[in-house]
Amino acid sequence: MIVAEREIPFDEYFSLDDETCEDRIIEAKKKLGDDLIILGHHYQRNEVFKHADFSGDSLKLSRNAADSDAKYIVFCGVHFMAEVADILSRPDQVAILPDMAAGCSMADMANRVNVDRAWEEMKQVFDPDELVTPITYINSAADLKSFCGKHGGIVCTSTNAPHVLDWAFNQREKILFFPDQHLGRNTGYKMGIPLEEMVVWDFDKPMGGLTPEALRNAKMILWKGFCSVHQMFQPVQIDNFLEKYPETQVISHPECSFEVCQKSDYVGSTEYIVNTIANSEPGTRWLVGTELNLVNRLNERFQPEGKSVHFMSPTVCMCSTMFRTDPQHLLWVLENLVEGHVVNQVSVDSQIAREAKLALDRMLALPI
Repeated sequence: MIVAEREIPFDEYFSLDDETCEDRIIEAKKKLGDDLIILGHHYQRNEVFKHADFSGDSLKLSRNAADSDAKYIVFCGVHFMAEVADILSRPDQVAILPDMAAGCSMADMANRVNVDRAWEEMKQVFDPDELVTPITYINSAADLKSFCGKHGGIVCTSTNAPHVLDWAFNQREKILFFPDQHLGRNTGYKMGIPLEEMVVWDFDKPMGGLTPEALRNAKMILWKGFCSVHQMFQPVQIDNFLEKYPETQVISHPECSFEVCQKSDYVGSTEYIVNTIANSEPGTRWLVGTELNLVNRLNERFQPEGKSVHFMSPTVCMCSTMFRTDPQHLLWVLENLVEGHVVNQVSVDSQIAREAKLALDRMLALPI
């Protein structure tokens, strides 16, 4: 269930200048005090990111949501993140998404109907409940996390994917990994799984476009999904940059293609990227394959140390759905809370939430 009592008064809020909007956000936060916590994902625009009480990637913010004592959890991110906050929080807490249109194109590439159908089609070859552990990336809808909880599966993030795959293979001999094929492939390969033992399930084709033999021989069945932002990065962009600056260290997110990750010196989550650059020697140069807002923020942060942080793609490439969360929407939900109104509450169906929490709890019990 989603509760959205009213639409944002466009003229009232979008006519505000930046300074006034910021001042009113600060004032609303003061009035709400300890009743409020704002979570900000690394990919948020700076005008919103600066107001976050906690910032980080999906795993870190999931833990912040679970540990919070605040009554209101305002998640400056995308829809699946607010769902996770609702699932992990107490019944008396309220999860809020400033803009309900902030979704995730990758998450939309896997839905419950297609995943249920894939599970049924696999039964023509083997019993997936005996042989396959389903893993959903946290970038997915709550009903897919519910599917994993129901079928003995688990959730992963880009931070803990290796630990999750280890856990999954200890349960059963195969993995169905969705929705991002690249995270699955890059993680599996790093753990020693040959590429030929990882097949791609095309949800637009019967049996995923795979033969029974291919399914039997596969260790990992990768959903045909991807992140539109990280898909933009190409190996030639790394080659061209290194020709000009051969001393550059290349670091990429595991949602990038296999070829890009193979050419990178470091591969890891947004939190890993931030920490790796932060702990590097002064004067180093970095080429980064992840979202533009984070890269720009890192470049500005580390300029005093003589570090140069460059965006991998020569064209602008930001997460358009993350960018939908703007200061005006944040101000709107906060001022409504001050007045006693809850708008844009994200509330997951109780049965789906129970099953999804099983999969999330299995993840949270593992090492980071």
